Amino acid sequence: MSQLIFRQLFEKESSTYTYLLADNQSREAVIIDPVDETKDRDISIIEELDLDLKYILETHIHADHITSSCPLKNRFKDAKIVLAKGNPVNCADLFLEDGEIINFGNFELKGIKTPGHTNGCMTYSIEDMLFTGDALLIRSCGRCDFQEGSSANLFESLTKLFSFPDATKVFPAHDYSGRTMSTILEEKKYNEMIGGNIDKKTFMDRVDNMQLSLPKKIHIAVPANQSCGVNLY
Repeated sequence: MSQLIFRQLFEKESSTYTYLLADNQSREAVIIDPVDETKDRDISIIEELDLDLKYILETHIHADHITSSCPLKNRFKDAKIVLAKGNPVNCADLFLEDGEIINFGNFELKGIKTPGHTNGCMTYSIEDMLFTGDALLIRSCGRCDFQEGSSANLFESLTKLFSFPDATKVFPAHDYSGRTMSTILEEKKYNEMIGGNIDKKTFMDRVDNMQLSLPKKIHIAVPANQSCGVNLY
């Protein structure tokens, strides 16, 4: 029987998690949110595990790091770059609709549109796992003050994610406190922005009043990521 190979990888400068998933039988693989600084590490792991990279998935157009989508595609020629439909990019091979499924080996991975942090955010669901990008973070959520962000849309997106079974595992794109995963139940209870059944207005007030400086790389990361990392500067 097929078995899911799973690796959670970390890039320390932007505190980004990259996820590598593969079918142990067919060796077909996907990678989620790869980072330019760690592309050599990721290439080595893919080759060491003798994997066939089928898809390079982005949860959204990141503002805090530059993707390695194009460098990975240059190395693994048959891999397809995937984003949610509606993202303003010129480099993706496939744009997923809400609820659309892609396959690798015997596994199905579903795209779930979760706008709010950016208008083009997508969560990926497989088995009992959600890869939530910057929409749902551990005990927090994404900011909504750039890239067509909307706290109203984010509330609806998080409400959609909270409809998953309580035991569903949550794997975000970032964590700044060393936490590697959570669950839907934990976030329902303890998330500081939306936990405890707060109403939409309270959530929006909390998000809209975040006092955060802009990501250090936003002015190079966003345009670079609109070309999937091919134009770095």
